[in-house]
Amino acid sequence: MNRIGKAIASCALAAATSGCAAPYYWQAIGGQIELLRKREPIEEVIADPATDPKLKDTLARVETMRRFAVDELLLPDNDSYTSYVALDRPYVVWNVVAAEEFSVDPKRWCFPFAGCVAYRGYFDKGAAERFAGKLAEDGFDTSSGGSTAYSTLGYFDDPVLSTMVAGGDQYVASLLFHELAHQVVYVKGDTTFNESFAVAVEEAGLRRWLEKNASPAEREAYAASRVRRAEFVRLVLGYRERAAKLYREPLPDDAKRAGKAKLFAELDADYAELKTKQWRGFAGYDRFFNGMNNAHLASVATYEELVPAFRALLAREDGDLPRFYAAVKELARLPKPERDRALADLAPR
Repeated sequence: MNRIGKAIASCALAAATSGCAAPYYWQAIGGQIELLRKREPIEEVIADPATDPKLKDTLARVETMRRFAVDELLLPDNDSYTSYVALDRPYVVWNVVAAEEFSVDPKRWCFPFAGCVAYRGYFDKGAAERFAGKLAEDGFDTSSGGSTAYSTLGYFDDPVLSTMVAGGDQYVASLLFHELAHQVVYVKGDTTFNESFAVAVEEAGLRRWLEKNASPAEREAYAASRVRRAEFVRLVLGYRERAAKLYREPLPDDAKRAGKAKLFAELDADYAELKTKQWRGFAGYDRFFNGMNNAHLASVATYEELVPAFRALLAREDGDLPRFYAAVKELARLPKPERDRALADLAPR
């Protein structure tokens, strides 16, 4: 049995033996099979006279980005992102994040291959919203949002999706570099480590890509977007720390609820001020701040908390990616408490 068959068979076995979780596994299997079935080699899509010329140009640039990922970033040279799938929806999956009422740590779910992760993905928006609703009924704070790309960690040859290319060259390049980074290093059960590493590779890769392939105006626009992103992350993680401190205090639940409501009201006000004064009305993060709760704080931490440590590690290695990847693999082999301490020592004070 080939690798695809083995992976699908393993998922099917998990579905058959998982009781009430079986519907989740079956939808995941069905969604993955749909992507595999619809794949077309990018070179054939480009050569097809019926393909829209704009899409042809975009996919030709994607091929260049994929080659750049291999030659310049030393990311895996395989068949991932050499095929294309057109989807009839804006996102490929919708991810649900949950946190307890008085916690900023995400709830975790465990699966074959990926291990325990801090989100649960659905190929159908309605299914994701129904699952988030059940969690909310059980007292969890929840967040459900669409994702334009995802990685199977090299188990399958992941395709480029129509949802990925709709955002422009910078966006699709960042997605390619991020998702391929998961094939370099992945630690089961440590979502924050995995996502923060991939974000660090995405940043370094996109910066190098822009240096060779973008105009000065495009590089300036990217730099401005990174400043906004840093200010957004600093704001959210600062409030996450404040919330964690509040929840640790020996207070009655009603007092914690009142403190939580006050804290999120202050966060909304600080965001409004940031948007108005520093960002001159830029509203790109408005949807994130709609209905802010613990799950929103947890989701940002998952992707950003350890990024400063990985940036510092890359700088320590003088930007040399092979040495950086080797150092990250050494960290990945450590027990989690040791790995966390090593990353804390790397992070800027």
